Amino acid sequence: MLVSRVVLGGPFTIGYARGMRDTSDESLMLQYASGNVEAFEVLYERYRGSLYRYFNRQVSDPAIANDLYQGSWEKVIRARERYRNTAPFKAWLFRIAHNHLVDFYRASRPAAALEDDMPDTEQAGPADTLAQEQRQEQLQAALLKLPPDQKDALLLKIEVGLDLEEIGKITGVGRETVKSRLRYATCKLRQAMQS
Repeated sequence: MLVSRVVLGGPFTIGYARGMRDTSDESLMLQYASGNVEAFEVLYERYRGSLYRYFNRQVSDPAIANDLYQGSWEKVIRARERYRNTAPFKAWLFRIAHNHLVDFYRASRPAAALEDDMPDTEQAGPADTLAQEQRQEQLQAALLKLPPDQKDALLLKIEVGLDLEEIGKITGVGRETVKSRLRYATCKLRQAMQS
């Protein structure tokens, strides 16, 4: 399959090498750091969904989420030559994303909100649809009330699938602190959904 992309300011067309799909993220990033743009394309395809969802759940405006998403990839591109295979690529990528988000909040201090992520309700009846919408709104409101450190840890766990150590590296805290944040966040959400 041929894909045309604009990366580093210039358009180019590449064909994905089938063998790259089985290559580890870390190897792909090292290849990209050495000039293999095809390796970047594979990484981009692997992480575009989870990275965008991470930002989309953090901010209330899809345009801002997209700007943060694009900015993170730009930072990956700029940092490619400094990449070292000392931690999983996923943790490195989401550390960049987390820091980019922190910078954004410091600069703008907006109220973070979640975008609706409504399930397909075409087959549900009006009462079911209304109940689902109310549960979604209740969950969204509860997530918005979480302290930023708890919300961040929870989204890194749920949306990105990172383990406690990786979340700790990204957020700059220890494993036990991450566990505590996740426990408090889960408890608060459970209480909010029961009321």
